[in-house]
Amino acid sequence: MGEGRERELDAERAVVSHLYDRLDTLRERTRADLRRAQREQTAGTPAALTEQDAFVRLYTDRLAALEAAETRLCFGRLDLADGGQRYIGRLGLADDEQQPMLTDWRAPAAEPFYQATAADPRGVVRRRHIVTSGRDVTALEDDVLDLGALADGAGGFTADDVQGGGVLMAALAARRTGRMHDIVATMQAEQDQIVRSPLDDVLIVEGGPGCGKTVVALHRAAYLLYTYREKLGRSGVLIVGPNRIFLHYIGQVLPALGETAAVLRTAGQLYPGVDARAWEPDEIAEIKGRRVMADVISRAVRARQRIPSAPRILDVGGIELTMTPQMVQSARDRARSSRRPHNVARRTFALTLLDMLAAQLAEAMHVELGDHREALIADLRDSADVRREVNLAWMPVTPERLLADLWADPDRLAQAAPNLSVDERALLQRNRGAAWTPADVPLLDEAAECLGVDDEADRRRQATADAERRAELDYAQSVLEMTGTRGVSADQLIDRYAGPGEVLSVAERAAMDREWIYGHIVVDEAQELSPMMWRTLARRCPSLSMTVVGDLDQVATRAGAQSWEQALREVTASRHRIKPRCRVEHLTVNYRTPRPIMELAREALQIAGREPAPLESIRDGDPPRIVALSDIREVAELVRAATGEADFGRIAVITAPSQQDQIERAVIDACPPGTVGHGDDRLDADVSVLTVRQAKGLEFDIVFVVEPDLIDLEAAKLGTDLYVALTRATRLLTVAYSGTAPRSLGMAGST
Repeated sequence: MGEGRERELDAERAVVSHLYDRLDTLRERTRADLRRAQREQTAGTPAALTEQDAFVRLYTDRLAALEAAETRLCFGRLDLADGGQRYIGRLGLADDEQQPMLTDWRAPAAEPFYQATAADPRGVVRRRHIVTSGRDVTALEDDVLDLGALADGAGGFTADDVQGGGVLMAALAARRTGRMHDIVATMQAEQDQIVRSPLDDVLIVEGGPGCGKTVVALHRAAYLLYTYREKLGRSGVLIVGPNRIFLHYIGQVLPALGETAAVLRTAGQLYPGVDARAWEPDEIAEIKGRRVMADVISRAVRARQRIPSAPRILDVGGIELTMTPQMVQSARDRARSSRRPHNVARRTFALTLLDMLAAQLAEAMHVELGDHREALIADLRDSADVRREVNLAWMPVTPERLLADLWADPDRLAQAAPNLSVDERALLQRNRGAAWTPADVPLLDEAAECLGVDDEADRRRQATADAERRAELDYAQSVLEMTGTRGVSADQLIDRYAGPGEVLSVAERAAMDREWIYGHIVVDEAQELSPMMWRTLARRCPSLSMTVVGDLDQVATRAGAQSWEQALREVTASRHRIKPRCRVEHLTVNYRTPRPIMELAREALQIAGREPAPLESIRDGDPPRIVALSDIREVAELVRAATGEADFGRIAVITAPSQQDQIERAVIDACPPGTVGHGDDRLDADVSVLTVRQAKGLEFDIVFVVEPDLIDLEAAKLGTDLYVALTRATRLLTVAYSGTAPRSLGMAGST
C-alpha cells in the first residue's frame, strides 16, 4: 500500500473513531434520560403516568437505535463538487451545536451514494466505501465520478485507488451465518431506487433467485418508517413471510436498522390467537383459497339464522305465547336489513322478536304495552323457553366454531357450497378439533368479518377509553409544545400507555388486534398467495399501500398467482374499489447464485417445459456436482465431510417431504452433536435439513439437493420446487440421487 493511501486510512480511522465517540456519548445520555424517566416520581394521575411512560418508550426506542448502529456505523463518504464532504452511515449523528456529522442512509442527502454515476454524478466527485471491522477502518474503495478531478490528482487519490465493485463482491463472497444481514453499505442503484419508491402505491418487485428481493423489501420498510414516521409510527408495518424459519432468518434486519414498529407474521399467523402450521394436500388448500369461498362463508353464516318450520308454544311465567315462523322471519328480515355482522345484528333480531312477543304477553295480561314494556321484556328474558327459541333462531357463533362445523358436517357444507363439486366438498371434510392449516386462516378472517362481535359492555368500555385517549392526546400535545420536542407525535408519546406497569409497542398492539389497520404491508413470496389470502391482506391495509415481492417462475402452489395482474385484481375486488396505482419493478441481476449453478437450475425449468425470466449472474464459481449413490442415506457422509472443511459456512440438505425425516436422522447420526438444527431457529446451527417450502427465500454456502426426481414428483407444479432447491447455494451445489439418473435434469438413460 502506498504512503498516500496509508495516510488516507489513518485519516478515515480518526473520523470513524470520532463518530463512535459521539455514538457512545449519545448512548450514555440516553441511558441517563431513560433511568431518570423510569425513576421519576409523578402525581399518579393517568395523564402523568402517560407522560412518564411515553418518555420511557421514547428513550427506549432511541437507545435501541443507537445500540443497533454499532456495526458499520459509517460505511461511506461523498466528496462533493463544491469541496464539501458528507459521511454516510447507519443513522444520523450531529454534534452539540446540531452540526451534521453523519448522514442517515435513508435521508435524501444520502441518495447520491447509491445513485450517482459518471454519466450523472449528482454533484459528487468521488464516492468512497469505508470498510470496517469492529470500530477499525480496514480498507477504502473509491469510485471516481469526475475524471477531470482524477486527472488533476485532486483529493490525494490516483488511478491506482479506483477499484470499483470490490466491497460488493467481498460481501457476496462472505460466509453465511444463518441470519440475513442488511445491505446499507452495498446497496446497488436499482435496489436503492426501489427502496425509495413512494408510499401510496402497490409496488411489485419481481426478480429471480438471488436478486435480493427480500432484503430490498426490508430496507424499503426501514426507509418508509424513517421517511413517513408520523404516519407509520402510529400504524406500523406488517411483513408477511412464507414460514417461521424464514421469519427467524430475516428477524435481525429491521432491528439492525433501528426500526421496531414492524410486525413479522406468516400467512398462518394473520388471525390473532391462531398459529396455523398443520399440513394439508395442495389440492385442498387450492379449494380453500378460491375467492368463491367468501360466498361459502357468507352462506354458512346466513344458515345460522333459522326460521322454525312450525309455531312454537312458549311458557312465560305460566302464560302460553305463540311464536310463529312469520314473526321470526320478520325479525330476521329487519336484522338483515341493518347490514351488520351476524353477532352484532343478533341484538336487533332479538329485540324485534321480543317486542312482538311482549305485545302478546301484554294482551294476555290485559295491560298496556307502552306502560309496561320494560317489565314485560324482563319477564320474556327470564323465560327459558324464550331464551332457547331466540338462540335456536339466531345463535351467536365464533369464527372457529363456524368453520369447524362447516368442515365436519357434510350437510352444512353442501348447503353453503352448492357450486363446489361433490368430490371437492369431500376433500374439505375433516373432524372437529383438527389443527388449523394456513389455508384456513383467511377463511377464519372472512368468518370474523361476517360474524362480528356483539358486546355492549366492550362498546361502553371502548367509548370511555376513546374519550380518555382524546384527553391524553390533548395533554401529550401540550407537553410537546412546552418542551419543544420534535420528531415525535402526540400519538407516539402515549402509544405505550396501557395501564400501570404495562408497556405495549405499536407492533405488540397491532399483533393482538384483528382489526388493526397497518400503514404499509410487505409481502414476500407473494406469488404463492391465494385470492382469499389477498382479501385478508387488503382488510389489514385498506389503502392498499403494499410492497409485493415475488417471482412467478417460483409459483409452487395451485392457489398461487398466474400473473401479477390477476393478484392485483383479487386485491381490488376484495375492497370493492377502483384499481390502485401499481408499479412493477424488475430485478435482473443475480447476486447470490454462481453462474454454473444458475445455468443448471434454468435447464431444469426448461426441461419441465417452462422458460425462466432473463437473469444475469454476476459471480463465477465451481460447477455443480451430480453424484450417484447406492443408498440415498449416504448423502449424510457427504454432509459430514463438508463440515470438516475450514470455514465452511452454512449447509442445507434439501429433500422431498416424504424423505425429510429419514435424511435428517441420517445426517444427525453422521455429524457431531449440535451440528444439525431443529425447529424455527434451525438456521442458527451449521446444518439444516429442509423441504423446498421451508428453504424458500433462504440461502446457504453449501447445498445438497437429494433425489431431484422425487422433489419434482411430489411438487404441486412440475419444475418449480426443483428450480427453487437448485438456486439456494452461494458457493457449492451437490445433487445426489440413487437408482436411475434424474430425468428432471435431462439425464435419463445416463449412468
